[in-house]
Amino acid sequence: MTAMSTRSCPCGLPEPYAKCCGRYHAGAAAAPTAEALMRSRYCAFVKQDAAYLLRTWHPRTRPASLDFDAGMRWTGLEILGTGDGSAFHSVGTVTFRASFRGGSLHERSRFERVDGAWVYVDGDFLE
Repeated sequence: MTAMSTRSCPCGLPEPYAKCCGRYHAGAAAAPTAEALMRSRYCAFVKQDAAYLLRTWHPRTRPASLDFDAGMRWTGLEILGTGDGSAFHSVGTVTFRASFRGGSLHERSRFERVDGAWVYVDGDFLE
């Protein structure tokens, strides 16, 4: 797992937020891969950006709204593996571990392209 400086993006990559996930959140660019979308969605959870999360959720699995736990503090993201999900694919998976104060979430997420843009479909929790 990459150590985050105060200037690096919360997704764990060394770029500043504005040049990394911030540009996706602002709508200035679309995530080019399933992994990039996964990282930007983790960052949106860190920043409690419900609008971005809902916008990047597949229409058939998207909830009506999101509620954030005010006490939740995300502390890091580790990408454990990817399957497809590049610019040349229409589906992909990303296996990750997202750490939070007091524990972690281990999931294999599924992504699809809708109208050319990557969206989160659903995921399986792993041990």
